[in-house]
Amino acid sequence: MAPHSPSHSEEQRHLLQLRRILMEEEEDHAYGDHPALLHVQQPFAQILSSSSTSTSTSLLPEDNNGVVSANLLVNTDDYNPDMFRAAFFKGMDDAGKFLPTPPKEKAARGHGVEDELDVCRAPTKVAGGEADTNEMLDQMMLHGFAIPMEEKASMNKCNKNKEAEAVDLHTLLLHCAKAVVDERRSAAELLEQIRQHASPTGDAVQRLGHCFAKGLEARLSGTGIHAYRSLAATRTSTADFLKAYQLFMSTCCFRKVAFTFANKAIFNAAAGRSRLHIVDYGLHHGFQWPELLQWLGEREGGPPVVRITHIDLPQSGFRPAKHMEEMGTRLSRCAHQFGVPFEFRLIVAPQWQSVCVDDINMEPDEVLTVNDLFNFRTLMDESVVIDSKSPRDIVLSNIAKMRPDVFVHGTVNGSHGITFLSRFREALFYHSAMFDMLDATMPRESQLRLVLEQDILGWVALNAIACEGEDRVERGETYKQWQVRNQRAGLRQLPLNRETLVMVTNMVKKHYHKDFVIEEDQQWLLQGWKGRILFAHSTWVAK
Repeated sequence: MAPHSPSHSEEQRHLLQLRRILMEEEEDHAYGDHPALLHVQQPFAQILSSSSTSTSTSLLPEDNNGVVSANLLVNTDDYNPDMFRAAFFKGMDDAGKFLPTPPKEKAARGHGVEDELDVCRAPTKVAGGEADTNEMLDQMMLHGFAIPMEEKASMNKCNKNKEAEAVDLHTLLLHCAKAVVDERRSAAELLEQIRQHASPTGDAVQRLGHCFAKGLEARLSGTGIHAYRSLAATRTSTADFLKAYQLFMSTCCFRKVAFTFANKAIFNAAAGRSRLHIVDYGLHHGFQWPELLQWLGEREGGPPVVRITHIDLPQSGFRPAKHMEEMGTRLSRCAHQFGVPFEFRLIVAPQWQSVCVDDINMEPDEVLTVNDLFNFRTLMDESVVIDSKSPRDIVLSNIAKMRPDVFVHGTVNGSHGITFLSRFREALFYHSAMFDMLDATMPRESQLRLVLEQDILGWVALNAIACEGEDRVERGETYKQWQVRNQRAGLRQLPLNRETLVMVTNMVKKHYHKDFVIEEDQQWLLQGWKGRILFAHSTWVAK
């Protein structure tokens, strides 16, 4: 049965406003949760943890793979709606003064952020402290990710690229990359020409040139990993990051489509079943699941018992088990809102490929689904792992051995290849599309756009251009290459669901810029910009 809209009592409307914070994404994957968002979620988590919800967390011993699991069993029977109302109204007056007047008609908005927001570095500066982050949370809770209509109108008309400069800079960048390999003196001269034409505040190609010049300079000087780490340590305020995050979600459909595609596949797999187990690689703050929980809560015949096993990697700067416990508590509140019985369990693994079928505690009467959105592209490939099996093949083989009812696979489309030049060209094509998309949807004078371009896209591009060996984490492959890997690992591709295709196509056409594209090929749902395919999604089962 297709999901339908819930009835809206006054209390439900308040709760649904609060749910927006859970509905919205982000960034890195494999990449890991963004520490800036971890910081701003703390006040919200404290509100939740102060309630009477019963939780129990127990760390289990490591297995032979170094995997540590933590059981978080959340009792959704103890629930206090007054807590949510208090959180919703907290700071409303101040937030109303802080925000622009919301539009009279609903602005087009997306619920997700392009993948680089997941992998971006941690802002290390907190602007204004906890009060400012609380204010930002109130803003997102009250208004979601909508932006004023007048600002959207200015976005659609203010930016036009200069074709002559576009061709010039692209050519210079490619020539410079080639010279870096075989004619270093010429590379330095070309790099100087690029700097003369590039600008961090110019049109899309000028901004791209400014970004790529940093990567070429670092590679030419042999300081790639140092430049990468230095950029990661550059201070960006939490408030500015959240504002950029909000703006990106308002204008970009990539992550919303990814969530909807995956949720629809899982919802369909659970049809008629009483227990649903979701194994998720990289939870992305849990923002994917409120939509699915709502659908399941409204399902004819009642919802199943939902169990999420979240697999994450250890990260510096925060305690994974504590963070995941808080996330599980937040998701349990959301599940209770929709009347869905809910359990949550965390697995902290040294690598994605360390988790095997014995780690996930399967039960015979449950529907098992496995979900990955963009995480596996950071796994080492054959360019680094030569004498042993690729970690990419291992993780896919482990998933096939789980024999899921559906495995939802989302990947960034782009082959970085083995050689520097092939990798540079691919990075140039990919980031050209991303910078052009930003130029078409955001004003050039926006400081928030600079945060996205320099601190997020630029950070990723620098790694792909200037780093080698194990220091390079950007290892994209095309969806066709992943298709071969999946089949080789013992997985069989499922047909693309036509209802899902229509759903996301209509959503993008109705709410997003006309140059976003939804296509299909070889049973993959494809997302792109002006004909350049950037992301791909498919579903699989074990053979």
